Amino acid sequence: MAGIEYRAEAGRGAVARAAGLIGLGNILSRLLGLARDSAIAHFFGAGGAVSAFRLALQIPQIAYDLLIGGLVSAALVPVFSEYVGREEREELGRVAGAFCSLAALLLALVVLLLEVLAPWAVALMGGGLEARFQEQAVADLRLIAPALFFLGLSGAVSGLLYALKRFAYPAFATAVFNAGIVLLILLAERFLGIASAAVGVVAGAFLQLALQLPGLRGTHLRLAGRFSHPALRRILLLYLPVLLGVTISIVGTVIDRRLASATGESSIAWMQNATTLIQTPLGLIAAAVSLAVLPSLSRASASQDERAFRSHLGLGLRLILTLVVPATVGLYALGRPLVALLFEHGAFTSADTRMVTLALYLYLLGLPFAAVDQLLIFAFYARRDTLRPNLVGAYAIGIYLSFALPLVGRWGMFALVLANSAQWTWHALFMLLLLRREVGWPHGERIGATLWRSLVAAAGMGLAAWGTATGLGVWLGKSGTIPGLLSLGAALGVAGAVYLGLAKLLRLEEVQVAWEALRRRWGG
Repeated sequence: MAGIEYRAEAGRGAVARAAGLIGLGNILSRLLGLARDSAIAHFFGAGGAVSAFRLALQIPQIAYDLLIGGLVSAALVPVFSEYVGREEREELGRVAGAFCSLAALLLALVVLLLEVLAPWAVALMGGGLEARFQEQAVADLRLIAPALFFLGLSGAVSGLLYALKRFAYPAFATAVFNAGIVLLILLAERFLGIASAAVGVVAGAFLQLALQLPGLRGTHLRLAGRFSHPALRRILLLYLPVLLGVTISIVGTVIDRRLASATGESSIAWMQNATTLIQTPLGLIAAAVSLAVLPSLSRASASQDERAFRSHLGLGLRLILTLVVPATVGLYALGRPLVALLFEHGAFTSADTRMVTLALYLYLLGLPFAAVDQLLIFAFYARRDTLRPNLVGAYAIGIYLSFALPLVGRWGMFALVLANSAQWTWHALFMLLLLRREVGWPHGERIGATLWRSLVAAAGMGLAAWGTATGLGVWLGKSGTIPGLLSLGAALGVAGAVYLGLAKLLRLEEVQVAWEALRRRWGG
């Protein structure tokens, strides 16, 4: 019994350390992502030109999600994980090499198609924009399209590194991507205008791939022109249901962008700024924990150890709840000063700040559900079940449309944001119901206790953060970068101290587990 408890504790610490490392990389990535969006807001504002750039950037992202993005967690990590043993490393090199060769061919073909079909793609997604902004979006798309090749190969390499549990390289890859965009904007904005951001996307994508290649040492990756390996067929079979789900998701994205483009030239830009703030906790918390738990879930499922599967799942849920609840409350309490500090300078106005903040509040309604949903989807992927999560995705698009279509004429952009939150919420609830029927509820994992303790601690934290920011805002003055930075920084410091104190008082042990894992890794 003592041995089992020791292994469970060791497994918990390993997951927390892996999640901490991924989270650390994501912190840097998100900070640079905020710097990227802040630079775009400063130099170009939130008008039609920025909406056109955002639209152009969305199209290669859709292609990436279709070809590679859904593959990483659904198929690459589970299949590659079957060959990570020392005796199978040679075979792993053949499997991964064959997949990368196939991916390179497909990615090159799609890049060519994007260059040719750019006007039609822009008209489909952004037909509500003025003609001049559509023309700009076409030009931006043709500049950005080559980035898809590097992003796709980078995603394939990330899947291999996650299977090998070499988390550091992919954890910091997106940070390099964002740094490339920021650097190009700062260097070339004067000469290229907003096209400097498009060129930066290509440079960042190349750097993202280059950063990860050293992590492949010892894998003996062998590129090949033959694609008959049985592992490739398993990857394809696992991905076919995901392809259905990604296609459905793309349809939803196209509808969302098309509707948004008709609600005003700034709507896409405002929604993207709010989405950046929402994606920060999703990347730092949900993605970090889910990716850290996925290999363990995959191996527990492969060995048919349902007890271990439920234990890892319960751990992941507790860690996510412990972190995403205070993140949500904190963004509610500090949303407006945060938006103002990050974006309200240069060409970005106070009216833009108000609209982005309102969109942020509506997105936050679905944030906790979106965070939990990511882990639930990965749990199904670990069980080699990629069909049901994607069938649920089709149902969730229906939820989105049932909110968006009746309300968009009256509420405009805000109807679309609310519809997204409703979509995340219902998807998570449905996935939770399916998973409970599949493997049962993780009894003994104290998920309910973790939730209510997190809520109580987050409520106290939110009041402390709001009071600190409001008081210092009155004292220091609400305008200006330095007063805003001081009041927001003090509010974040108070919020963190209050949450940690209440977590200790309420015996919220997941906070202590995460802290100890980080301390052991970085403190020796």
